[in-house]
Amino acid sequence: MTAPDEDAIKRVWATMALAWEKGDARLFASVFDEDVSFVSVRGEEQATRAEVEQGHARLFATAYAGSRMEPDVRLIRPLGDDLALVHVTSAVLPAGEKPAMTTHAQAVVSRRGESWSITAFHNMIPFIPSGASR
Repeated sequence: MTAPDEDAIKRVWATMALAWEKGDARLFASVFDEDVSFVSVRGEEQATRAEVEQGHARLFATAYAGSRMEPDVRLIRPLGDDLALVHVTSAVLPAGEKPAMTTHAQAVVSRRGESWSITAFHNMIPFIPSGASR
């Protein structure tokens, strides 16, 4: 995997963060394959880009309206020339005085021509033991 490949993969999450801040579900979903396998932090399964877009449109209009996401790509592990495993920890920062939430995602990304897209995505809220800091 080359440095430009890693930069392109990181841009996938930069696009997601921009879309989140704008509340733009279509842009958010654009980084996923048409037939993505997506599991939300609540364990909900979505099997298409359209379902990811619809789910995030609801979130951006309600619980996450005005929030932003700050992703931190922690691992990019090549699984082949056109495939990689990615670990990302994100802070979801709500509007107002609500506390931030941390999520962890494991994703498989695939090269599609000159760009990369998410083929499989599993998101979760990590367990933080009582008394531990985030």
